[in-house]
Order: sequence, then structure tokens, then C-alpha cells
Amino acid sequence: MKLKVFRRLSILSAILVFILAVSGCGQKEGKEISYPTKQVNVIQVFTAGGPLDIQSRVVEKYWKAQFNNQSMVFDYKVGAGGQVGMTEIAKANPDGYTIGGISFPHIVLQALGKQSTFKLEEFAFISQGVVDPTVLAVNNKSKIQNVKDFISEATSKNGEMTVGIVGTLSGQHIALLQMMDILNVKVKPVVFPGSADSNTALRGGHIDAQLGNLTDVMRNKDAFRSIAIATSERHKWLPDAPTFKEQGFELISDIRRGFAVNAKVDPAILKKLRDGMEKISKNPEYIKDMEKAGLYAEYMSGEEFQKYMEKYREQASQIMKKHGLI
Repeated sequence: MKLKVFRRLSILSAILVFILAVSGCGQKEGKEISYPTKQVNVIQVFTAGGPLDIQSRVVEKYWKAQFNNQSMVFDYKVGAGGQVGMTEIAKANPDGYTIGGISFPHIVLQALGKQSTFKLEEFAFISQGVVDPTVLAVNNKSKIQNVKDFISEATSKNGEMTVGIVGTLSGQHIALLQMMDILNVKVKPVVFPGSADSNTALRGGHIDAQLGNLTDVMRNKDAFRSIAIATSERHKWLPDAPTFKEQGFELISDIRRGFAVNAKVDPAILKKLRDGMEKISKNPEYIKDMEKAGLYAEYMSGEEFQKYMEKYREQASQIMKKHGLI
């Protein structure tokens, strides 16, 4: 009899221990945190006035409503095609009070580079907010009307034709290398720290062309002529710009912009950042404001953005090896 009672007590004790363990795990995984309780520092890796900066400024308008009425404070860490700022994000205190605006594929390319100061694995991605297709543009006073004219001009200048890009080991840098291979021409890259600088140079006639983004063209339609866009079909925002494909050349390229934080951040804080940014990104008023700013809003979750980058890394490494960049 005593043995039966002992067995029953043992079974009940085991069940109680199991219930408490499961309950404890649930509390741990679903723990409530108070975040943020102070302003959040946002590292900007490119110059003020460029697309990444404009995107962050639009987000700022909706930030407080999702993040305890706390402010975003911008800190510009510019240089080396974004590498200076992205290194700051990767090495920042992982307390969630330093996040950063990042550009793809810059972040992937620079992580692969010989002189890299960070690794892709050092980032946790919060969200993608913008997709910005690559556009080949000239000053509207230029005689160049299409890709064929561009090839003729580049050939006649024997490699001295100047084309503005933003940063080395950037999306535009790789797109330029691809374009030269595809068009079978050589041009002289002129590297700028940010798109605002490149736009100013093209407006002033200081460079022959620019391999920039849809955003650059939308904000400078009065001064730029788009001779080709690197999309599979014409973009609804720029319907008069023919694709490279239409003109006989296969070139697909874009820049994607979003936000990231140090990968060591508390998962509960990362979840709050991702959830809050998703709500902002799906707000119809936010989408309207992005369009007014000339930014093509396209949300992707942090998890999806991370996978997208990891997949692209394989393709990018082949291009970089071909051109001796790694």
C-alpha cells in the first residue's frame, strides 16, 4: 500500500515539475520588456539628402507611435561607400539603442571584400523598406539618347568617359562592372560618398553619365534623361525609360534599403523592432509619404531580408572574384 502511495506521489511530483518547467519556458520566451525607454540612435551610412536618409526621415514621422513616444536621433557616419557606418552598426552596443540604415547589396559586397571591417553575420536585419532599381542617366542636355549612343560615346572617348557611382564595393560599383562587361566598353568611374553628391555633379555637367537609382531620377526629372533602367520590364514610375533588355542587353540590378542592429541584441528587443517597423511599413499614410518623397516602398520582413542577402552572397562572390575584388 505504502509503495503504491509512493509511486503516485512520484508521478504527481514529476507532472508538477514538468508543468512548472513548461510554464517557465513560456514566460521566458514571451517576456514583456519596456523598450525603448529613451531615444534610439540611428546611424546613417551615407550623406544627408540621399535616398537612405530620406527613407529614415519618413520613418521618423511614424516612429514615436510605435516605440513608446521615443525619438530617433540621426548620427552620420559616412565614408568608404558606407563601410564606415556599417562597421559602427556591427560593433555598436547590442542594447537596441543603436540601429542603422543600411543598403543592399553594399553590405554584402563589403563584407566579402579584402579590406572588410565587418561580417554579414554581425547584423540582425529589422526590415527592408525600399527597392530602388538601377538607372543609367545623363544630363538632359547630352546628345546621348539610348544605350547605343552611350556605347558610341564611350568607345570614342577610349575609356575616359566619366560615369558617377556611389561608393566602392557598392551596388552601383558592381552594376557598373557588369554593365561594362555586357556592353563591352570601358568607362572611367567617378566615386562619390553619396547620391546627393553624384546628382549634383550630373546636374552641373561635371560627369558624362550616372549609374544611379530610380530615386535619383525621380528627384531630378527636370535635369536628367534616363536612357536605360535595369529591371525586367518598364517601371510604373518611369514608363518612358526603356529597359536594358529592350535595347538588347541583359542587366538586372537594384538597391534595397532597410534597417539593421547588432546581431547580439536581445531577441525580445529585436522582435519589438521588427513588429514596430512592420506596422509602420504597412501604414497607408506612410506609403503615400514615401511615394511623395520619390521612394518606391516595398516591405520585406527582417527574416526574409536576411535570407535574401545570404542567397545573393553566392552570386556576388563570383562577380567579385572575376574582377579581382576578393
